[in-house]
Amino acid sequence: MAVPRNHELADFLRRARAAREPGDAGLPADGRVRRVPGLRREEVALLAGVSTDYYTRLEQGRRIVPSRQVLDALARALGLDDAGRTHLDDLIGASTRPGRRSRGAVQRVRPGLYQLLDGLDSQPALVLGHRTDVLATNRMARALFADFDAMPPRERNYARWMLLSPEARNLFADWEQQARSAVESLRLDVGTTPDDPLAQQLVGELSLASPEFRHWWSEHQVHRRTHGSKHLNHPVVGELTVDFESLTFPDDPNQTLFLYSTAPDSSSREAMNLLASWVQPAPRRTHDTG
Repeated sequence: MAVPRNHELADFLRRARAAREPGDAGLPADGRVRRVPGLRREEVALLAGVSTDYYTRLEQGRRIVPSRQVLDALARALGLDDAGRTHLDDLIGASTRPGRRSRGAVQRVRPGLYQLLDGLDSQPALVLGHRTDVLATNRMARALFADFDAMPPRERNYARWMLLSPEARNLFADWEQQARSAVESLRLDVGTTPDDPLAQQLVGELSLASPEFRHWWSEHQVHRRTHGSKHLNHPVVGELTVDFESLTFPDDPNQTLFLYSTAPDSSSREAMNLLASWVQPAPRRTHDTG
């Protein structure tokens, strides 16, 4: 089992503890004034069934590798969701899920996925890979969001576009919510391969260029995007709300398909239909399989 990345682990545990209200953890009010928000270390230790000294040393970044039973107990005590539990695994270095630690130098999309995207003539769809790199889009996704295919390769990244592009700020009526979600998703993803130089380069670039990124990254929150909504002020069709569902492929968990739709009989559906009629169908593409 790998040695934990001590500083990152300590920071994550401290922030998770501070965000956990005693009442939410099932602890009775003790009448004492709390100088800092959240749980005390001894309370986390009590809830997790470990000694206060053990938990304190873990939160201090000491070289301790907890068992899976202890990790599960800590996750319950801190109220971590599935994304938080996964991130805790990654920080400890205890993950044994297949395919989580290896990343190819080049991320490739199967020809069949390109065909699927091209076949969705009226529904925006895109594929994100490691680091939130945009690997493939269809014409509706390019019309709804941005033409990632026309960008230089290094700029074809969802988090980078969301944080640094003025067009993204203008497009999303709920930009702060969407940008924060992108940062938290990137944090979760980068945790799986902390030594990836491209991920380190991206985080460094965003840290220098975006004060919002620096603030949200320092909060050490993680998020897994499975479904949700986005509110847009589109320059062509105006206001609309799109819902999304994400599908991760069993044979390649590093790639996720995002599908976007609108509610039936809504103004958003009318706007999406208008956008579909405005965008001319592109010729079917052929793709390099090498």
